[in-house]
Amino acid sequence: MSKFVSHVGTAIPLDMSNVDTDAIIPKQFLQKVTKSGFGKHLFNDWRYLDDCDCTLNKNFVLNSPLYRNSTILLSRENFGCGSSREHAVWALLDYGFKVILASSFADIFYSNSIKNGLLPVALSKKIINELFKIILKDPNTRIVIDLLNNKVLVNDQHYSFEIDSVYKYCMLHGLDDIDLTMKCIKKIERYEHNIPRFFTSF
Repeated sequence: MSKFVSHVGTAIPLDMSNVDTDAIIPKQFLQKVTKSGFGKHLFNDWRYLDDCDCTLNKNFVLNSPLYRNSTILLSRENFGCGSSREHAVWALLDYGFKVILASSFADIFYSNSIKNGLLPVALSKKIINELFKIILKDPNTRIVIDLLNNKVLVNDQHYSFEIDSVYKYCMLHGLDDIDLTMKCIKKIERYEHNIPRFFTSF
């Protein structure tokens, strides 16, 4: 997993609440367990007007040329609700998103994001409203995500956000659960070495 220290990019304003994982990556595309190739199906049922993915829905914000190459997704509360499918995070990453800004996230989606290097940033509804106004007024607005200092910087404004210290450590150092466990391998081996032989015979 790549390290995440900071990111600079523009944002796509997806002005919706309760965006569920089935909308992020519909079930018909969950036919493999590799993490690549899902980006082209991200929000598939909202991006296309037909079943063959031939006709773009020009009213869907991801299809707007105003937000082409944006790497930050701005949304509302309860983002990533619904099923626990990790593919939703893989699809967002494969499409090119690095950060999701929302007023709240579904718990499993949030932890899946951290484990895959996608930073979910929860901000108050008031701040999210402000960000929507800024982005809708100027789609080229650059947003700085400073994970080291827990800050979102937009124009002259700084917004603080909270993140669990372990999650932050993993993102900053590019560690998933296995990497984090392996950093403690010597302690694990010492513990196992001291287990009484009686227990190890089972």
